Amino acid sequence: QVELVESGGDSVQAGGSVRLSCAFSGSIYSKKCLAWFRQAPGKKREGVASFYSLTGTTYYGDFVKGRFNISQDNAKNMVFLQMDDLKPEDSAMYYCAVRPTYIDLTFCALAEYAYTFGGQGTQVTVSS
Repeated sequence: QVELVESGGDSVQAGGSVRLSCAFSGSIYSKKCLAWFRQAPGKKREGVASFYSLTGTTYYGDFVKGRFNISQDNAKNMVFLQMDDLKPEDSAMYYCAVRPTYIDLTFCALAEYAYTFGGQGTQVTVSS
């Protein structure tokens, strides 16, 4: 069983930056996908970014357009999401998720059904 705890959400103005953190513990595989998803009120949860622990390969949703960066601190079992140039449409509850992998991947797709979520999320609000 995996436990995930998100933190770092904030209220900022458009153009600002926020750094989200996620601490994970429990049954963690050496090969895994770590990801961030988000969900705004009335909308479906969508994938934001993923990090493949074996190679460090990252993958981002189309809307990110170079504004976000996902990274991992493997020694501390943490994953981060640095978000810059935030827009009001980035306002959402952000969740981290983990997916163990049993085969080698090229990258980690942001397919929600494949991931385990466990945290309460952390709120990011961007005002115009």
